[in-house]
Amino acid sequence: MRVTNTAMSNEVLNLSARLRRFRAAYGEHRAAEGRGIEKVSELLTLPYLATGPFAKQWAVRARTFDRFVRTTLKERAKEVASRPVTILDLGAGSGWLCYRVVRAGHRAIAMDIRTDAIDGLAAGKAYHSHLPRRFSRVAASFDGIPLAAASVDIAVFNASLHYTFDLVAVIREACRVVTSGGRIAILDSPFYASASAGEAMIDEKQRTGAITFGDRADDLLGLPFLEYLTPERLHNAVADLSWHRHRVRYPLWYELRPLVARLERRRPPSRFDLWEARVP
Repeated sequence: MRVTNTAMSNEVLNLSARLRRFRAAYGEHRAAEGRGIEKVSELLTLPYLATGPFAKQWAVRARTFDRFVRTTLKERAKEVASRPVTILDLGAGSGWLCYRVVRAGHRAIAMDIRTDAIDGLAAGKAYHSHLPRRFSRVAASFDGIPLAAASVDIAVFNASLHYTFDLVAVIREACRVVTSGGRIAILDSPFYASASAGEAMIDEKQRTGAITFGDRADDLLGLPFLEYLTPERLHNAVADLSWHRHRVRYPLWYELRPLVARLERRRPPSRFDLWEARVP
């Protein structure tokens, strides 16, 4: 038993060290890409960033966010009309989603494992002077949310669920902190129609990792993240959750990606959309 416990302890320590290296390498990579928002005025525009090298990507994410507001948030607000909605933003980054929902009169908690000022939690400090009330910023992982049971109305995986190691455990943990009748929403995680398409993406990512990430490739690609979702994966994760996809109308160039991929004989691309489930 002592040997087994020692082996498990070493495995946990090794994973912890790899996660630390991943966080550092991820922040460095984002900075090298120019992801950090240097001007507060730019930070305040997210997700409606109209200029710069990442405006095209944000145009996609803005459509998902708008659909989330029109459906998930609006519906939950009607159900709890006597008070603001409380949202837990999982994978919050700078907290731009929290900024938006607090401006709309609700409450928010930004949670992420990254605390850097590039586009991690530390960057969210810039929002505080532009809000009627501050949102909380919590450094934690999805599998151990430091909140009481049934303490939020909506848990939003914000371009982040594909970074989990254990889909079942993470969704169950989100269910724990969401009140009965509340929602779990998935924004901007890559979905594929089949597992084979998702595995093809992983293979391609591994093959091109050195070119894309340089010396950081080992740290960024060495962890066993989920990497992608399929409808089947999601529906099979937790039996008592029923998931609904809200299809989002994205820009034309995005909608044409499957056709372009077929014509160029490349693997099928992923799709985002908004996925939502009501917590029993």
